[in-house]
Amino acid sequence: MPTTPPPAVPGARTLAVYPGSFDPITLGHVDVVARALTLFDRVVVVVAHNAAKAGRHLLSVEERVDLARRSLAHLEGVEVDVVDGLVVDYCRSRGATAIVKGLRSGTDLDVEAPMALLNRELGGPETVFLTADPAHAHVSSSHVKDIASHGGDVTAHVPACVARALNLALGQTPGQNSDHRGPHDHTEGRPS
Repeated sequence: MPTTPPPAVPGARTLAVYPGSFDPITLGHVDVVARALTLFDRVVVVVAHNAAKAGRHLLSVEERVDLARRSLAHLEGVEVDVVDGLVVDYCRSRGATAIVKGLRSGTDLDVEAPMALLNRELGGPETVFLTADPAHAHVSSSHVKDIASHGGDVTAHVPACVARALNLALGQTPGQNSDHRGPHDHTEGRPS
């Protein structure tokens, strides 16, 4: 049976953890972080790293962290970190008050609700679900990778730095539409 969390300490700063693979980070992810900042003092975007599944990702954990940092640099109160264990353990170590998850559809809820219950069972914080902005509800990291792998323009769905990184990772020459500093690119340069 889950335990009741301790009451909030007046004046205490709240911290939410937003875990995911972020392979790659999309404008939908950026929107969830920005909206989470209206509910919490700080948000830690936690890039999941599982060495056993490293080959499943297009981008390395280092690239995903770098792109997340660059994509979120314009937001105050955001940190990007890596977790290679249980998210609930990470939350406890950081004193997180909540886990944030974005929901694009009922299918996402079908996956995330049982995970939220398991996290509570393991002593983790409550999970707060934020529904996707309709402008981003149809976009997933998998869709973005698929479009990019076929030479499509993904700049409407990811920050420009991510579009460039995808082109590099896929061995493509950036096209006219994806090799510019767009409205969603908050820093210059390529991922390290």
